[in-house]
Parts: sequence; C-alpha cells; structure tokens
Amino acid sequence: MDKKATREAYGKALVDIGKKDELVVALDADLSGSTKSSEFKKAYPHRFFNMGIAESNMVDVAAGMALSGLKPYASSFAVFVTGRAFEPVRQSICYPNLHVVLCGSHSGISVGEDGGSHQAIVDIALMRSLPNMKVIVPADYNETYLAVVASLDMEGPVYIRTSRAKSPIFTDDTTFKLGKAKVVKEGKDATVVACGMMTYIALEASELLRKDGIEIEVINSPSIKPLDEETIYNSAKKTNRVFSIEEHSVIGGLGGAISEFLSEHYPVFIHKIGMDDVFGESGTKDDLFCKYGFTKEAIAKRIKDKLNG
Repeated sequence: MDKKATREAYGKALVDIGKKDELVVALDADLSGSTKSSEFKKAYPHRFFNMGIAESNMVDVAAGMALSGLKPYASSFAVFVTGRAFEPVRQSICYPNLHVVLCGSHSGISVGEDGGSHQAIVDIALMRSLPNMKVIVPADYNETYLAVVASLDMEGPVYIRTSRAKSPIFTDDTTFKLGKAKVVKEGKDATVVACGMMTYIALEASELLRKDGIEIEVINSPSIKPLDEETIYNSAKKTNRVFSIEEHSVIGGLGGAISEFLSEHYPVFIHKIGMDDVFGESGTKDDLFCKYGFTKEAIAKRIKDKLNG
C-alpha cells in the first residue's frame, strides 16, 4: 500500500486552490519546508509570506489579510500555531469569525525524535474549545487533500491537523464534507471512532479482533468540530460500546467530543484510547507508538480486555 505524509497533501492542495483563486495567500513561520507550504511559494512567490519564527504575528497578519478580502492559509508546527499563538487565534480570528485556515503540521507523537516539547498532543482540545473554529483531522493523504480544497469554501476559522510521518493511503472518497464521518467497516460488538493516522491502525486492529470472533465497527471521523453526531449516535445505539482512538491526549480531543455528546443523548460505555495525560518523549515514531500503545496489537488487546472485563 502506498504511503505518504498528510503534510504533503496540504502542500499540493494549497498550490491547486491557489491556481483556482488568486485571493489565496500562504503564510508560514519559517517552517515551509516542513509544513510543505513551500510548494505554494514555488508556484506563487508573490503570494507567499515567510513571517519568521513568530506564530503570533503570523496569525495577526493573516487576520488582517482576511479583513482585506484575501483568503489566508497560515501554517506552522501544530504545537506552535495552536499553543504559542493561542491568544491571537482566539482574539484576532475566532472572535471576529474570520475565514483563516490554520494548518498544524508535525502533530502528535509521530513527530518522533523532536521530543515532547514539539509533540502537539493538546492542539485538538485547544482549537475545539474556541467558538467558531472548525477542527479537521484527516485520515490520510487523499482525505487531507480533499479537506484543504473544501476549506476554501468554508466560513470562519478552520484548523487542519497534518502529520510528519508517512501513513497508508486508504480512503477513496472524491469529496470532503465538514461535519461528516464514515463507517469504514461494519460490526456489531463495539464501535471504534478514530481520526488521523489512527484510523488505519484501528482497521488493522479490527482485523486482529475478527480472528477472535469480535466484530468491530470502525468509523473514520475527520471532522472533530462539528462532530457527525448522527453517525456516532446510530453506531453507539447498534453496539452499545464505544471506543475512541486518537494520537492526542484523552482529554479534550475526539474522545472528549464523543463523550460530551453521548453522555447527553445516549449514555453508553465509552473508553478513550490516546495519550493518558502524559507528555511524549524523543524516539522513533515506531518506538513511541509501541511505548504509548498505538500499535494495532496494543489497541486490539486493550479493546478485547475492556470488552471481556
């Protein structure tokens, strides 16, 4: 199976929407080679702005551009554009509800050797908490490309989370719809809702569980906010046991959104799989996934133990 990093799809899509709409501009915090906004720079140098190592300034400039009628896409490492620049994102973009698209690259512990200081594990929680912000965590290269293209016509602030590590390309949709999830594998014994590269790993874990006679329903939920409440509700009602899987803290991310919704509308067993309120550390992506339980074997065992417990 072909593998590509979702950040590469951001770069390609940015070039394509830049060709479609001359009002599209790109900003980066001196990390364009890593976020892949450098592809836009090559194609449209007069519409690319390197703001230096100054994410807060970048966000404020992007807000000013939006007020001037431009369509800014601003990117940096996820830990910086959501953490260091949180106040400008809140005040300058979300409060006035401006159409600025933020791309947080190098998210989660799959950043690897950059270590805990650079591993964004609370970025979804931060962005999800802000009024007007849309939060998107695509599952693979194809879905990321479609999400970036679709973001051009969205209203208000958008946060798109991308990854450094390469991951399998397995989705085959031709359009992206905000607020929509998709059942990628049907099952009756439990529901697993995943986002980002964890979606494919959830599918792999479901195959291991199938060998033990456990049929898992797997849902790909790239739209964290707004959440596809209908799809999740129907699946929870079908299986009565729900697991969330994300490369993010178990506090405030996808699992938090699902728990908040179901606790009010269909109280059911919920177990969140993610970073258990700890920071990551330096290491290879594979070693870190093994240590923190993000392998297909670890996830399958955790689900099986909870179902049999």
